[in-house]
Amino acid sequence: MSDWESDKNPEWGDKPVEQRSGRNQPRVPPETGRDWKLIEKLVMSLQSEQRRSRRWGIFFKLLTFAYLFFLLAIVWSPFDAGLAATAGKHTALVEVNGPIAADELASADNIAGSLRSAFEQEDAVAVILRINSPGGSPVQSGYIYDEIKRLREEYPEKKVYAVISDIGASGAYYIAAAADEIYANRASLVGSIGVVAGGFGFTGAMDKLGVERRLYTAGENKAFLDPFSPQQEQEVAFWQSVLKNTHQQFIEAVKEGRGDRLADDERLFSGLVWSGEQALELGLVDGLGSASHVARQVVGEEDLVDYSQRPGPLRDLVDQLGVSFGQGVAGQLLESRLELR
Repeated sequence: MSDWESDKNPEWGDKPVEQRSGRNQPRVPPETGRDWKLIEKLVMSLQSEQRRSRRWGIFFKLLTFAYLFFLLAIVWSPFDAGLAATAGKHTALVEVNGPIAADELASADNIAGSLRSAFEQEDAVAVILRINSPGGSPVQSGYIYDEIKRLREEYPEKKVYAVISDIGASGAYYIAAAADEIYANRASLVGSIGVVAGGFGFTGAMDKLGVERRLYTAGENKAFLDPFSPQQEQEVAFWQSVLKNTHQQFIEAVKEGRGDRLADDERLFSGLVWSGEQALELGLVDGLGSASHVARQVVGEEDLVDYSQRPGPLRDLVDQLGVSFGQGVAGQLLESRLELR
């Protein structure tokens, strides 16, 4: 059979390939051409879908970044600084709320930073420290006390007024003692000048449960006051000396801050807590009144501008989602730490 005869096909006719298409192309059966068109359409459709997916992916990424930038802007935007700068003459306000501890809102870093901002603002004629705290860490309280004393020396024209609302006890009163004057409500709880440290002993429960304590240490006092071991008299005596020493530091700070305004009453430093009226009689406070009363009647500038440092909404959201759970567990493990309360 010749090459020409092999190219013949009843459906195509007797024309050679060159004459059938008008140009030099290989033979393509109609079915094969339709398949290629379907494949081509499928490929084009996939490419279009990929381009559409990429566009939506870019859109959602940009939307996510915009949302994150918005949150960061809320967290770090200097709203308070801008308010203070446009307030004119005013009385600065710094809040001390809740337990005084390094990992709490009323930490030395937060309170001291707020105080520095208030003192550095030229239009702030005085500073009010509004206190509502049962106390806390003697270290954190001592840091704040020292910073108030330092700022008073650096800015002698500005007075500091501590105003106790519901409670200003122990470490909170330690802080208040550094102020020029202290005010409270007649029903406020004031004082509790003492030191406390507590814990638990589980040896009896372990005996009943048949639990054996295995503790390995290097250093004779490394297991000091271990709650799972029997209590040792010498350890208790030593720990009591630490509490007594810290209590004495507290007493000296109060005497330095209050001076001869304190009444000659041996109960003052016994750890008792007093009402605002009783505290006034004992010289623990100088008067009765709220923060607005002090700003209006004592300072003479009733406009209050809050300089308190607070965590942003992003931090609050993270805490609410339970990220701070580990911190709560760690706090329970440190239950026996020294506290002014």
